[in-house]
Amino acid sequence: MASLDVESLTLDGKNKTTVLCSRCPSKILCPQVGTYVVKEFSLPSMHHKTEGETDTAEDVKDYWQVNDMYHFENIGFSKTIDDRKYLICADCEIGPVGWHDLNTKMNYLALSRVKHTDV
Repeated sequence: MASLDVESLTLDGKNKTTVLCSRCPSKILCPQVGTYVVKEFSLPSMHHKTEGETDTAEDVKDYWQVNDMYHFENIGFSKTIDDRKYLICADCEIGPVGWHDLNTKMNYLALSRVKHTDV
């Protein structure tokens, strides 16, 4: 995976641009809502597994932390798995694009799994 230019995506520690779904034109987050954080977390891969294939995961560390789930423009939540829910696009249901911690109520949107645009 190509490395992210985090500096070009942030302004005063927050997302500088609008965050969109990587597959559809759905707006997920408005500018200046998410705070950039580095947090190691293993997210399941974003593809449909075929019969006989095991689940794979990707270690992701760059996230937009969103303190309140109502600050998202368009996001869906998976069923609870352990102490978390996974974040998905509410329109096309691709994901996971991040995760929600049930203990802290914090949301983490992976920079590498979304698009960033000035629109």
